[in-house]
Amino acid sequence: MIHREIHRSEHIGWLRAAVLGANDGLISTSSLIVGVAAASPGRGPVLIAGLAGLVAGALSMAAGEYVSVSSQSDTEEADLARERQELATQPALERAELAGIYEKRGLTAELALQVADQLMAHDALGAHARDELGMSEATRARPLQAAMASAAAFAVGAALPVLLAAIVSMSILSIAVSGSSLILLGVLGSVAARLGGAPMTRGAVRVMFWGAVAMAASALVGRLFGTTV
Repeated sequence: MIHREIHRSEHIGWLRAAVLGANDGLISTSSLIVGVAAASPGRGPVLIAGLAGLVAGALSMAAGEYVSVSSQSDTEEADLARERQELATQPALERAELAGIYEKRGLTAELALQVADQLMAHDALGAHARDELGMSEATRARPLQAAMASAAAFAVGAALPVLLAAIVSMSILSIAVSGSSLILLGVLGSVAARLGGAPMTRGAVRVMFWGAVAMAASALVGRLFGTTV
């Protein structure tokens, strides 16, 4: 019977992008709406600002994540190309290098060579990528996946304050957006901490704190500048 273990590290790539995107979408769009609402009593400017923030933020997150992860992917591909060339031109040295890695992990020299031979016969590049470079399918950089996850998560996070800006009375809009956003931030922080194996309370408190700081600062700017915003 095959025992299938599920490790948190298998999800770290998309989880990081999704949580970052949702938190950023919620905090930035809520702060934008609260700030504009504090400066202008009209629903139109507030709603336009929220929608513009949602679209611009989602595209910005996607672009930033794509560029960042693409740089990591380029580095990985360059390392793999180098290993591929070395395997083709210096197979004996690569065999000895791989065996040396296994010796350092506790295998005898004879057994290390046997393991290196068998793994290289099966998938030489994969063995070197995994054991020499530390690469695996679970941790490989995936730019498009990261970009799409970030954009979608940002849009989902930003959707709540935009929806509230469209339906809630302007007299209580700032309170409604701030309160609901802080609650959702707490939920997101708890879920992220739980999936990552960290204390849920600490994860919730820290994201709620910085969300509250961002919205308070935006509201202050809106009130200071008034309708000139």
